[in-house]
Amino acid sequence: MTKIMPVDDAIALIQDNDTVAVSGYGTNGVPEKLLKGLEERFKNEQAPRNLTLVYAGGIGDGKDRGLNRLGYEGLLKRVIGGHYGLIPRIEKLAVENKIEAYNLPEGVITHLYRDIAAGKPGTLSKVGIGTFVDPRLEGGKVNEAVQEDLVELVSLNGQDILFFKGFPIHVGIIRGTTGDPDGNITFEKESLRLENLSIAMAARNSGGVVLCQVERIAEARSLDARRVRIPGMLVDCVVVSELEYHMQTYNFPYNPALSGELRAPLDAMKPLPLDEKKVIARRAAMELNPHTTVNLGLGLPSLIGRVANEERISDQITLTVDPGVFGGVPLDGYDFGAAMNFSSSIDHPYQFDFIDGGGLDSAYLGFA
Repeated sequence: MTKIMPVDDAIALIQDNDTVAVSGYGTNGVPEKLLKGLEERFKNEQAPRNLTLVYAGGIGDGKDRGLNRLGYEGLLKRVIGGHYGLIPRIEKLAVENKIEAYNLPEGVITHLYRDIAAGKPGTLSKVGIGTFVDPRLEGGKVNEAVQEDLVELVSLNGQDILFFKGFPIHVGIIRGTTGDPDGNITFEKESLRLENLSIAMAARNSGGVVLCQVERIAEARSLDARRVRIPGMLVDCVVVSELEYHMQTYNFPYNPALSGELRAPLDAMKPLPLDEKKVIARRAAMELNPHTTVNLGLGLPSLIGRVANEERISDQITLTVDPGVFGGVPLDGYDFGAAMNFSSSIDHPYQFDFIDGGGLDSAYLGFA
């Protein structure tokens, strides 16, 4: 038997009231064909209904693509997300109290997938203490429609800790580059590894199903086992996508320098225009110190990598971005999350192990 199937057959496995976890980051690694299939099924059948949507990084273009395809009243009942800025359709539902909306830390959500997979009751973290995530304040609740508490304050060894409750994942929607009839998945053309493996394990161990979008199919047992990132036993459906719905990012059909296939000449990158944004980014870059590990956030901070490249200092520091890349020149705008000529890439949850554990020397964050 083969796990390769049409998108409609895969989407038909999603039932009313399911909890659906989706992988992606901005416009990187978005399982667009599967999301489009779910949107079309709801428009045609008004089903499935009352889904709980879970995601870590913002997934969308601020308009119609990505998770915006799921922004329908009736399709969604609850949303647990790490970033709402790129999904105005879902934002609108939250503001109008038509869904239960939670905003939890991105890294916590990636760790929650791992803990759900491991059968743990939830995730313990100091992240969020004293912020809107703290249940003594708002508990991560975005609107008045929310009734259930998903965050509890506990005490361990005399310290305040936040406990983020676990829950079953009924459907995992993930993406890779190549799949085979047994469901094995490789990632050779992807810009990020993301939380695909953690979601697949969480759904599998919750008794759910895993739907994976790929660009191409290999013959059974022909994939290099060293490159398989998602074991076939974790995957139930493999859906082949047209390039239109399987862009590396929304700006790049495929750039080998974003997947680690090769290192491109960085001189070819166009200099940033000299405007107020570049002035701010240059001033911030003056605070960089050699031989340090630095995290860049979304917005103006993402321009610092471009400035460092223009000034020929990018090889003296290690720039990182949340979803898992180390080194190179992080991109900005819709491509944020990917990096040109990165030196290594790890899974999204492990990047937050590094961050939460104190691995960074400095961070440049945007608060617009």
